Amino acid sequence: MQKKAKMMEETKAEDATLTEELGKLNAAPDDKRIELMTVVITHMAEQRIAEHARMAKMQEQMMQHMMGHMQMGKESMSMCPMMKGMDGKTQGMDKK
Repeated sequence: MQKKAKMMEETKAEDATLTEELGKLNAAPDDKRIELMTVVITHMAEQRIAEHARMAKMQEQMMQHMMGHMQMGKESMSMCPMMKGMDGKTQGMDKK
């Protein structure tokens, strides 16, 4: 949960920076727009690449964690703090 909170915090900061850059772009005179568009597009591409790297790392960690449960037996899942609350309702996955 701490990792998720940290990731959400980082995403908010990145979004704030991007919002600021878009504001500058929208207020810029025509002769500066291409330069500012380059900044925005580069920033967006960097964010996307970093996000995919974070997701891949998290997926690998989760797979290693689950493999540990498989080796210990399915009973170990019920004692896992990470698995508690995964019934769908507490994670926002409840069906409507």
